[in-house]
Amino acid sequence: MKNVVFIDNIVGNKLPYSKYSIHSWKKWCDNNDCDLVILDELLCDESQIKVTWQKYNVLDILKNSNIEYNQVLMINTNTIIHPDTPNFFDMTKNKYSGVHQEGSMDWICRSIEHFSKFVFDDKTIPYERYINSEFQIFNKTHQNFHTEFLNFYSQNKERINWVQEKFGVGSDQTPLNLFLSIKNIDFEFLPYEFNMTAMHQKEILDDKLTFTKLGWIYKFDGLPNTDLINYFIKKTHKHLYGELVG
Repeated sequence: MKNVVFIDNIVGNKLPYSKYSIHSWKKWCDNNDCDLVILDELLCDESQIKVTWQKYNVLDILKNSNIEYNQVLMINTNTIIHPDTPNFFDMTKNKYSGVHQEGSMDWICRSIEHFSKFVFDDKTIPYERYINSEFQIFNKTHQNFHTEFLNFYSQNKERINWVQEKFGVGSDQTPLNLFLSIKNIDFEFLPYEFNMTAMHQKEILDDKLTFTKLGWIYKFDGLPNTDLINYFIKKTHKHLYGELVG
């Protein structure tokens, strides 16, 4: 069975840079014998499940589409992957896997604090165990975890949405981290090079594309506007893959 790269493009399909991201992932999948699956429309109205949570139906989507798989990477379209990226599926030890979230420790710690207090009965996690939710690798053994996670959202979505809106601390990412800890999911951390978040804060996001010399998967997050994201994704794609035709 092949591994699958599952791209959450529900929001990205409205943005100019998604085509560059998808093309880079398609090239990598072709070179590494992986299937590429793209989610580009809502599964249900957002009044039922917010868009950021709908991607957790991924294993059901693959099952209902009769797609056989070994492991799945869930990613989104504010990324570019280097064509020479090593096969990260070989590094997971078949565990739930991800990369530590770099960036504002203040935001992360506040997010943990507020979700812990108002949603998770004061259960918490240390900062060093906190991953970015837009790069997750898992397999069939994690079907029940995702089902329970979505059920938890359904039962607590008013409080979850209130915390997000009241404190501006994100949607699914911190709940995912807390839920992974509560459920004691065996986890494998991959190196920063496989999900390079907060590149501008590390002073490696520049017109020389310094970041392309330092790692493999580039995540253009935390930038002030869509135009800047589009600028760097398009420039990075051209540098690594040439002009995108069509």
